[in-house]
Amino acid sequence: MKLASLKQGRDGRLVVVSTDLAWYADAGSIVPTLQAALDDWDRVEGDLRNLATDLDHDVIPKERFHERDAAAPLPRAYQWADGSAYVNHVALVRQSRGAEMPDSFWHDPLMYQGGSDGFLGPRDPIPAGDPAWGCDFEGEVVVVTGDVAAGADRAEALAAVRLVGLTNDVSLRGLIPGELAKGFGFFQSKPASAFSPVFVTPDALGEWWSDGKLHRRLCVDLNGQPFGRAQAGVDMTFDFGTLIAHAAKTRALGAGTIIGSGTVSNRDADGGPGTPVGEGGVGYSCLAEVRTIETIRGGAAVTPFLKAGDTVRIWAEDDRHHPIFGTIEQSVI
Repeated sequence: MKLASLKQGRDGRLVVVSTDLAWYADAGSIVPTLQAALDDWDRVEGDLRNLATDLDHDVIPKERFHERDAAAPLPRAYQWADGSAYVNHVALVRQSRGAEMPDSFWHDPLMYQGGSDGFLGPRDPIPAGDPAWGCDFEGEVVVVTGDVAAGADRAEALAAVRLVGLTNDVSLRGLIPGELAKGFGFFQSKPASAFSPVFVTPDALGEWWSDGKLHRRLCVDLNGQPFGRAQAGVDMTFDFGTLIAHAAKTRALGAGTIIGSGTVSNRDADGGPGTPVGEGGVGYSCLAEVRTIETIRGGAAVTPFLKAGDTVRIWAEDDRHHPIFGTIEQSVI
């Protein structure tokens, strides 16, 4: 089942989207918003699934689904917590600035609490702000949970996953060092993130969703050129069950909590840093990583951060090269 929110008010209008992302049916007769559905999932899930089945079998009224009309599936959420499950990415970034990599990073997930009072839609522009802020994109996988009890273990956490999707977690790299130096985490350096047009139930992903990971390639294009083709199920040190359990260690998580994987990052075939797509590698899911590798190899970063007019596309494909979650496509203003 694929769910989306069309732009309407602060919380959008919930619709069920066809498997091929071509059509939608309004879900308002069942529940008005995605957050309301998550709050009452046990009661409304069956009705939403029946609506999705009727839509795919073309037995109910339907309308064309245009991704430009979609808000983030959850236009605002009670909680957005982003992890850093691909420790390879963290290790590279720290290496580039000469910072030691604590061994605990391989055993205890990193996580920060992001702003969740307003997200960007999949076609909304990225406001870059001051060029000195160093605007960057980050291609990630996300899950949305139901209620998770405090102290939940990994199995209980995985059972609470309701939906899977993608995000562009926008970061302002020029502001991050100063914030981290204060010892109190990100705030100004993490503006609004954008999410894929649809979120998908785990069962609809079949074998692509297993062991708490999405086993598909995360595709990233920058200005129409392939930038990243990393495998989301590879080099993921902490699966989503582990990330959710980590977040719930001392407190319950409310239905509608969004948990991010952090930047998807793969090592090269020889175990070293990744190489660009143009050189036969899988590339990168953010600009910071390629700049890091440039610094490690050549002493200085060459690739610039985002500027006005740049366009970023992020998606994941099925076996027929069709987007599973739709496509995040944003221009920088």
